[in-house]
Amino acid sequence: MPDGAPPVEIWTDGACSGNPGVGGWAALLRFGQAEKLISGSAEQTTNNRMELMAALEALRALKRASRVVLTTDSVYLKDGIVLWLPNWKSRGWKTAAKQPVKNQDLWQALDSLAQDHEIEWRWTKGHAGQAENERVDRQARLEVQQLKRGER
Repeated sequence: MPDGAPPVEIWTDGACSGNPGVGGWAALLRFGQAEKLISGSAEQTTNNRMELMAALEALRALKRASRVVLTTDSVYLKDGIVLWLPNWKSRGWKTAAKQPVKNQDLWQALDSLAQDHEIEWRWTKGHAGQAENERVDRQARLEVQQLKRGER
């Protein structure tokens, strides 16, 4: 990772109509003046899976090891990656209650990709006027609507 290079800024969000139901995710990546908005959807999913997919796909979009500031409005995503993941791994992917970790496939993929980068995980309050968060929220909800209308 180049010293002194500005970080890649990423904002992520997920949405779901029904839980489980039709879901969408979106991520905005910014490096200097360059921006890229990526998004996708799934037929039968949960909001938490869409939050994880947004972060996972954002990291997959990076072409090299990078310093990253990733901002999410999902406490599940932020606390999961920062606080809970090390314990899940040490317990063989079991929760403190000895239950299998939900969304283990996505957590494992996210953990693997995160190893390639220096990531600062940040939380922001959703629907509070933070411009980039509002933008990815709109895109994730648009993905849901397009899938429901058969446009995806």
